[in-house]
Amino acid sequence: QLQLVESGGGLVQFGGSLRLSCAASGSTLGNYAIAWFRQAPGKEREGVSCIKSSGTTTNYADSVEGRFTISRDNAKNTVYLQMNSLKPEDTAVYYCAARWGFCSLYYGYYDAWGQGTQVTVSS
Repeated sequence: QLQLVESGGGLVQFGGSLRLSCAASGSTLGNYAIAWFRQAPGKEREGVSCIKSSGTTTNYADSVEGRFTISRDNAKNTVYLQMNSLKPEDTAVYYCAARWGFCSLYYGYYDAWGQGTQVTVSS
């Protein structure tokens, strides 16, 4: 069974950068589309970015387009989210999730989830 573990979160100042990692075990990550979601206190879970299993297709939420980059290294069973020009409104718990099939920013399509990693951006 696929298991996901996020890492790389932390506290960063406005305009700073972080790189999140999503490491998989129990199955081959390259078989899955992977997405990053985030959830801030009192808000709904929001799709941030997703990447097709082959890595040839990516999708971004408007709020992060041009600032965040998703990538994957299937040989390392890991997906990354490079986050640049961070803003206080990016503060949230970030989750990675996996599904068979197409890439989507809708959380309801995803079957496997990590435990999340906290990202806090100070102003």
